[in-house]
Amino acid sequence: MEDGFPVVAIARRFHMSQKAAFGEAATELPLVPLDAGALSKLIRDRKVEIVINCIGALRSRHGVSIDALHRTFVERLVAVLRLTFPPSLLIHISIPGAGDQDRTAFSRTKRLGESAIIGGLTPFVILRPGFVVATAAYGGGALIRALAALPFDLPSNEARQVFATTDVRDISRTIAVVAHRWSTGEQAWRAAWDVMAREPATVGEVIEAFRHRFGGPTKTIALPRWLLTFGAEAGEAAALLGWSPPIQRTTLCEMRRGIAGRPEAWIAATGIEPISLDAALRSSPATIQEKWFARLYLLKGLVLGSLAAFWILSGLLPLTVSFQDAIAILTKHGLPEELAQPVAIASSLADIAIGAAIAVKKTCRAGLLAGIVLSLCYLVGATIVAPDLWIGPLGALVKTVPAILLMFVGLATLESR
Repeated sequence: MEDGFPVVAIARRFHMSQKAAFGEAATELPLVPLDAGALSKLIRDRKVEIVINCIGALRSRHGVSIDALHRTFVERLVAVLRLTFPPSLLIHISIPGAGDQDRTAFSRTKRLGESAIIGGLTPFVILRPGFVVATAAYGGGALIRALAALPFDLPSNEARQVFATTDVRDISRTIAVVAHRWSTGEQAWRAAWDVMAREPATVGEVIEAFRHRFGGPTKTIALPRWLLTFGAEAGEAAALLGWSPPIQRTTLCEMRRGIAGRPEAWIAATGIEPISLDAALRSSPATIQEKWFARLYLLKGLVLGSLAAFWILSGLLPLTVSFQDAIAILTKHGLPEELAQPVAIASSLADIAIGAAIAVKKTCRAGLLAGIVLSLCYLVGATIVAPDLWIGPLGALVKTVPAILLMFVGLATLESR
């Protein structure tokens, strides 16, 4: 857009800030399920000259496999572009590294998508960036920031892995160079470039660079390797509930593999001098909001997880081992015995439902809102029926207030993009 090229942004879903940025150019549409006819019509109707494919995921989501994302869709896209007239250029965002080092379904399917492009007849430019340094933080960028905000050092095996970096502006500059040359008639493109800084860093050096940018903290604790593995397994469990956790098996495997490439061909072909990691970070000093994000990013999972466990346990206990105690409390404060049992069961089931809703990404917001409303109802009802609970030795009602505030924190940090 800044280089004078009109942009049509197409994605399955845009957040409000993205819609505000793209305006009418934003089109919400699930691309991957489109057949060849619908895909061809989409490109033709919007008079698209250059297609930039950024679609990718670490694992299957929303009922779509990563093979469908990385290979099948790309094969269909290549077949459609081959028949487009006038021809369209495909710019494809891929991953660096040699194919014989691919150990995950993510990297293997990304490589198959590349093979489909290279084996096709449509003009293409494949960009293979390293770890992307950008002002927006999600995925790997969010995880690196979160690790940098903690006084932890990675295990030596992980810390010393090669981790080439790419300033996000180098990707956009490359696309602009190719687009200008395409618009002036240079249309025989068949290129694949590693887009990254000249000097590769290591994972530990990248984290330390972000830590220095934040102004600390000092590393004081060495994380055991098993803790990373445990975190990855916990991430797998969270992913089954619809979440995109900061670390999963694929994340850990790809980090342990490292990121390396040879940017010389890209530099020579485009004339772009890559931005180093230090220069990228110097150009965007850390703000207080970024520091808050880094400190809260990993806490978000703990907050939502503890809230889900709190609500589920607060419902399970009165239904099981504390059932008679729950009945006794209700009858002690004036509820007829014939009503005490159904009220105890209903309130317990409501608590469990709220906890289950908070645990699932799709229903988390509704669960948090329901938890806030139900907690306020508990407070009002208990104040009317048993005001002495406010001054009880265990502070039963007093403790409900910070629980409500914690649910507001969950709501405030719920969005990930």
